[in-house]
Amino acid sequence: MDILILEDEQRAGEKLIDTIKSVTSPATITWKRSIVEAIDFLKTTPSLDIIFSDIELLDGNVFMVYDAIQPDCPIIFCTAYNTFYVNAFNTNGIAYLLKPYTIESFNAAWNKFLLLCKTKKEAISTNVFDQLKYLLELEKKQYKSTFSIKKRDGVFLLKVAEIMYFQAQGDFVLAIDKNDNKHIINNSLKHIENEIDKNTFFKINRSEIINRNNIIKYNQHIKNRLKITLNNTETTLYTSNSKASEFKNWLHQ
Repeated sequence: MDILILEDEQRAGEKLIDTIKSVTSPATITWKRSIVEAIDFLKTTPSLDIIFSDIELLDGNVFMVYDAIQPDCPIIFCTAYNTFYVNAFNTNGIAYLLKPYTIESFNAAWNKFLLLCKTKKEAISTNVFDQLKYLLELEKKQYKSTFSIKKRDGVFLLKVAEIMYFQAQGDFVLAIDKNDNKHIINNSLKHIENEIDKNTFFKINRSEIINRNNIIKYNQHIKNRLKITLNNTETTLYTSNSKASEFKNWLHQ
């Protein structure tokens, strides 16, 4: 398989290469970071299987490339910009991943590529625009931003961004904020997990979900578990053995 990556950020490019390698057998992966490099490469390359494309490159907007040369392969856009999906449709775009994308959203896009393009140059489905728009809306899912907390003197709103971690306590959950205050939420941990952004929060064991923005460091602990140190608290949390590797991958994505 011949794959082209158009990405100007070093870390994003390296992550994308690692992710591609995790879902496909050995492939020829070419990485270009500018408009000029991309056009020069496509002029001399007879065919590709797929392109992974950012929107803004070092020297301009990537659609300058597609205006100059129309690739005959599908394109998966990986970008922080959510306003170009119509432009993406006007090229050979089949998916639109908003950074920071998850491995789940990447796999959905990759599986769409395998479904729509089983062989080189296979025609793209006529309803790609609807599928592309649906995927974008899925990526833009509105996560919960506040929880209503009942106190003796009334109900106040606790911002999700202020929560360091959630901790299951029987039939309810404690939300511990940045000042180490504890707030009772009358929902299950599973219900809360489905309402918050998985790019920001991670379930480190059966009873705790942690906010990445409050992590200072982590250390190796016994039985392959990890010890996590949080900001503004003396509390330390621990991953389960089964979650340790997944946690490290999530934290460094």
